Amino acid sequence: MNVLDSELALADLLQAGYEPVDDSQHADVILFNTCSVRQHAEDKIYSALGRLKHIKRQRPGTIIGVLGCMAQRERQTILHRAPHVDLVVGPGQLARLPELIRRVEAGEGPIVELSLDRRADAHGTVRASFLQHDPPRMAAVRPIRQQAMVRIMFGCDKFCTYCIVPAVRGPEQSRPAEKIVAEVRRLAEDGCLEVTLLGQTVNSYRDTSGERPVALADLLAELNEIEGLRRLKFVTSHPRHITTDLICAVRDLPKVSPYLHVPAQSGSDRILKRMRRGYTAGRYREMLSEIRVAIPEAAVTSDFIVGFPGETEEDYRQTVELLSESRFKNSFIFKYSPRPKTKAVELYEDDVPDKIKRQRNNELLAIQNAISLEDAQAWVGRQAEILVEGPSKAARKKRGDDETIQLVGRTVCDRIVVFDGRQELTGTILPVTIEKVDAFTLFGRADPSRASRQAESR
Repeated sequence: MNVLDSELALADLLQAGYEPVDDSQHADVILFNTCSVRQHAEDKIYSALGRLKHIKRQRPGTIIGVLGCMAQRERQTILHRAPHVDLVVGPGQLARLPELIRRVEAGEGPIVELSLDRRADAHGTVRASFLQHDPPRMAAVRPIRQQAMVRIMFGCDKFCTYCIVPAVRGPEQSRPAEKIVAEVRRLAEDGCLEVTLLGQTVNSYRDTSGERPVALADLLAELNEIEGLRRLKFVTSHPRHITTDLICAVRDLPKVSPYLHVPAQSGSDRILKRMRRGYTAGRYREMLSEIRVAIPEAAVTSDFIVGFPGETEEDYRQTVELLSESRFKNSFIFKYSPRPKTKAVELYEDDVPDKIKRQRNNELLAIQNAISLEDAQAWVGRQAEILVEGPSKAARKKRGDDETIQLVGRTVCDRIVVFDGRQELTGTILPVTIEKVDAFTLFGRADPSRASRQAESR
């Protein structure tokens, strides 16, 4: 979501006459688009802001801004800790960014523009304070024009006790389906091959603006008909909203990728209740079983939090059991991080020692990595169709003049593949034969003649 917010903000600034620069030393405007899910993310922003003091002293006219969730949460604290900041803009006010920068240029700074707190006013008034920001898309601001993310909803009403998102991104609201379809159609006409639909709980999407309600499964069916589009993905899903209709849509619609990210967070019913997740470990297993039966080839990924307040060794062992038997493609595993303004901070003591959190985090990662490696080995010798995303990290660091470099792409089920090829292959879909694997990556070889034809067709 932050990547998309940054893309849209950059497009707005380009249309307002700004141009990107490679070095902050030469920038007239320096903006940080921020996250508040974990304390570490906010600490990094304060460190980065501290390093900009000298730029502000040397060039007082440089505008420094903090955007996004941290801006909404920290508010005046940012200006107190970093008084050289000129602009603090919450995620619900990003549509006004060019206007706010102009006001700072005119001498009005510092400016703080935020949406209302969840409890500050009536639900409708608070919701309206989170402005929709869905400007025309610009292929020039995406890493590759053949991939795009599309927001189909904003905010969240789940109120999991550990999560800051409902406080900083506001009430849940779904975009009208007709606007989403029109946006994806324009992207496809502009050469986009893959679209990822975004929502905090994307599968709770429900558009009630028309004659009949439109759920995510219905929306996918409409988007599946768009000419030129090759792949559709959606993240992040909530277990409570993985319906039979949605599973059938993933199974039956040819352009919908057999990939589902469905965070479990814990395998303990007691901890899930404390987290206010709204399901049990048993129900999660039933949901996962339904996916596996309907779509045997589906890649399912998950999230887990270890060290949540009150988590005992038995609770943790139940999580180990769930992860071990579920055989996720991969899992994102986090140590619990207390976030102000969440119910977990109000209700529970952060009583699991950091040493125990680290141990559980590392053990769970090791188990998941072993599963990922074992499952990846089944790909050796197989052919995978990938969308090429460009040079790999290693190739970008090398920065040589070689015609053939290491490229990276993704399969339809979101597996990362690296192979050697020409940079002109970026944005194409082509088959790659997998020769070796590790827990995170498939390493392959492209058919030279096929790759050459694809590159020339660009």
